[in-house]
This record gives sequence, structure tokens and C-alpha cells, in this order.
Amino acid sequence: MRRLSESPRLADRLPPFRLAVSALLAATLASAGCGYALVGKSSSLPDNIRVVQFTTLENRTQRVQLEQRFSGEIARELASRGRFHVQSDAAGADAELTGSVLGFNLFPVAFDAQGRATDYQVQVTARVSLKTLPDGKVLWENPAYTFRDNYSYAATAASYVDLENDAIDRVAGRFAQALVTSMLEGF
Repeated sequence: MRRLSESPRLADRLPPFRLAVSALLAATLASAGCGYALVGKSSSLPDNIRVVQFTTLENRTQRVQLEQRFSGEIARELASRGRFHVQSDAAGADAELTGSVLGFNLFPVAFDAQGRATDYQVQVTARVSLKTLPDGKVLWENPAYTFRDNYSYAATAASYVDLENDAIDRVAGRFAQALVTSMLEGF
């Protein structure tokens, strides 16, 4: 029986050509990387896009000030990526972000013993476009971007209007994060 210290080394077992090919293959694989990146940290946009003109989204829903909440969160999310400066003026901007909130729906999905809704799904649909300035070349566009999110709601609200306002406040940031990630990563 052979001891571990007496076992032949890999270099002694493989012919020199095979050893060289194995080493080259291992080095190539190690240096190639896997191609993955952290979600939300990369961008498929050209490097020269640094300043984005963005004003308030158009509100095509019946919800008052919905566009204000969502627009503020989108501007904050773009700026938080570190690469972009967001401004309302076209002067000096590299790209223009425009869009409309087309729909906002709130659906009950779970109920308590008294039949009151406890969990809701919010669905937001928007038309969004990012174009270069001044030529207007489309960098990213989605005519029906749809965002869905579920959340729990305490049954203490005074009215359905309060419920909708709470839902808007709760999902605006997550909507903006998902939208900006989709836009920057080309989804």
C-alpha cells in the first residue's frame, strides 16, 4: 500500500504537452470571468450619457399627484446610481427621459376572518422612453412597462382613498428602482 507522500505528483503522471495545455486552459478560464454582474450596478447605456433631462411624468390616470411621487423617486434613483446627474433643463443634457403613467390598479389578494382585505397587489403601467439629445436616438423604450408589487395593509384606514395614497407612497420607490434597473441594463 502506498502512502500519500509517496503518490506520484501530477507533473510526473501527465506528459509535458498535456500539462501545458491543462495549465493554459485553467489560466484562460480563470481570467475570462463569468460575465455576471450585480443587479442595478451595471449599465448598457453609452458612457457619454451623464446628464439626463427629466421632468415630471404625464399622469394619464385619475389619481391626483401620482406623477409627482413617481417622478421624484425616478429622479432620486437615477442620481443614486452615481453616474448620472438629473436636471429639468435640456441645456447640457446628453439624454432625455420622458413618459406617462398609464394605469394604477390596486387589487385585494388576501382577506382576514371578517372578509377585510389584508394584502394587496399594486400594478402600475407606464410608457417610458430614453433618447439621446439633440438627435433623439432611442436608447431605451417601453410603451407598456408594468410593475407589480404585493404588500400588507393594516385595516385601520379611514377610507379607500387613504388606502390608495398609502399604496402609492409604498410602491413609488420600488417602482423607480425596478424601472431604472430595466432601463440601465437594457431589459
